[in-house]
Amino acid sequence: MAKTIRLDIVTPEKMAYSAEVSMVIARTTAGDIGILPGHAALIAALAIWPLRVITDGDEIEIAMCGGFIEVQPEKITILANCAELANEIDVERAETAKERAEKRLHSSDGDVARAEVALKRAMVRLRVAEHSKHKM
Repeated sequence: MAKTIRLDIVTPEKMAYSAEVSMVIARTTAGDIGILPGHAALIAALAIWPLRVITDGDEIEIAMCGGFIEVQPEKITILANCAELANEIDVERAETAKERAEKRLHSSDGDVARAEVALKRAMVRLRVAEHSKHKM
């Protein structure tokens, strides 16, 4: 059995991440899944949540803004609305987006669903940035 599996994360703008990895832990809309090399084929919708990627005992988180994951025994492909590594996250911008979304949630004239999604995205970005900072 192979020790790694190919992971490609594609957004509308770019190839966000591409590497041989040991394991991927993703949050789908149906719950968390762990993917190892040789995993059974599956397709699932992704939740707005950090994707955990393990390579050679090291772990990174990637901020995911939803999308789809396709798993084949030898390859994982993620088509994501957005995907950001910790070093790509503008923490100040994420904090501003979080505050703006919270204000919209508390006002009576805002689009609540849109504000909730914006808040989730901001919180995921901040979590990934914070996780990376603590590892250094």
